Amino acid sequence: MSNSLEQLKASGTTVVSDSGDFASIGKYKPQDATTNPSLILAASKKPEYAKLIDAAVEYGKAHGKDLDEKTDATLDRLLVEFGKEILNIVPGKVSTEVDARFSFDTQGSVNKALHIIDLYKSVGIDKSRVLIKCNLTLLFSKVQAIAAAEANAYLISPFVGRILDWYKAKTGKTYSKEEDPGVASVKSIFDYYKKFGYKTIVMGASFRSVGEITELAGCDYLTISPNLLEDMMGSTEAVPKKLDATNAKSLDIEKKSYIDNESDFRFDFNEDQMGVEKLREGISKFAADAVTLKDILKAKIEA
Repeated sequence: MSNSLEQLKASGTTVVSDSGDFASIGKYKPQDATTNPSLILAASKKPEYAKLIDAAVEYGKAHGKDLDEKTDATLDRLLVEFGKEILNIVPGKVSTEVDARFSFDTQGSVNKALHIIDLYKSVGIDKSRVLIKCNLTLLFSKVQAIAAAEANAYLISPFVGRILDWYKAKTGKTYSKEEDPGVASVKSIFDYYKKFGYKTIVMGASFRSVGEITELAGCDYLTISPNLLEDMMGSTEAVPKKLDATNAKSLDIEKKSYIDNESDFRFDFNEDQMGVEKLREGISKFAADAVTLKDILKAKIEA
């Protein structure tokens, strides 16, 4: 019998590796890979990646009028250095995050994304292999998902495990995989998209257990950490398909629209306490990890 990871792929789910530690992902044969400031920070502390930091620092020293500009340039180049190495392993795309400090700055996000794409081009990587902001991350509610689909986002990343974390802390309850609120959120978004024919890809993320993953077999994409990929590779437990686009077509679901109604979007999102709290926390954590990474790079530039 094939292992659980192969069964997951056979269910129609595209498997993505959620790691900046590219040396560990090749064995699982993921199609794509996702990174974020927290993952890059963790990977950058490993000695085997020192050469990537050295290359980024060398670039940063030559770009920028002052230390802060040189540090920003170094961080951008480091993201691209990791992305380039990951793309030597995966056949598909890499998702690179824009600094979370641009979360409320549309033009700043666009400018930074275009700059990172130019950096990828400068090292021989075509923009077709890079996702920046086309992947709407830190997604915790159907309200966000509907708005993203209406804006023609290429892909969204609902954070399954972080939703579970919030409910466990709020209720003190232990949830089985079948009643996991993070799993339920992704199922609801998946069904909504398939019911109304949206093309935006649903990619479940931030998993706490293999059970959360197998309950979403059939989801468009799932981005999974190497330790959970390893667990699935070593298991032969059955992974039946749980999400089915065809079945979603017959569901009775109310259609909502936010594309021309920001006030309704803000009100409806504000009514979701979990979504509001986890989004604030997620932005702050990504921003804090980016600052920590910048401090490490700044010290190397000054050395």
